[in-house]
Amino acid sequence: MALVRSAQHTSSSNTSPYCRYHVFLSFRGEDTRKNFTDHLYTALVNAGFCTFRDDDELERGEDIKRELQKAIKHSRTSVIVFSEEYASSRWCLDELVMILERKRTSADHVVLPVFYNVDPSDVRKQTGSLAKAFARHQKTQPSNKVKEWREALAEVADLAGMVLQNQANG
Repeated sequence: MALVRSAQHTSSSNTSPYCRYHVFLSFRGEDTRKNFTDHLYTALVNAGFCTFRDDDELERGEDIKRELQKAIKHSRTSVIVFSEEYASSRWCLDELVMILERKRTSADHVVLPVFYNVDPSDVRKQTGSLAKAFARHQKTQPSNKVKEWREALAEVADLAGMVLQNQANG
């Protein structure tokens, strides 16, 4: 993973000096990188939004978790793209927890969930593909970590978001 900064940093007066990014994208790369998330990222950058997303070019030696925390902390908005396998990634779940912590500590941080080919109630209740992911996590992760992830999913699923069905053209 790497920090990818759009080349179109804006210096508008409505951008807080503490916000390096307009948007932080959280997504499961294997599910949506080459379709929906890539299109969303491109649209955001083309619209002039400074957008963070991960990539495969993280400089060796960088602390991934610390870099993610910094990016989230310095973002005005977080867009979380929930897909069928989002919850199978502990990295995604840890990002989600960090995003919600940022939301709790900063009244102006906006979190927008996007349910991409997944039902919000499956996220809220951890059913369907999320149930399978949590069955695996319960075997390998500490119970307090799994509880934290479950609570985060339930919390974010109650936020107003967008429900999108997978389309053939991404």
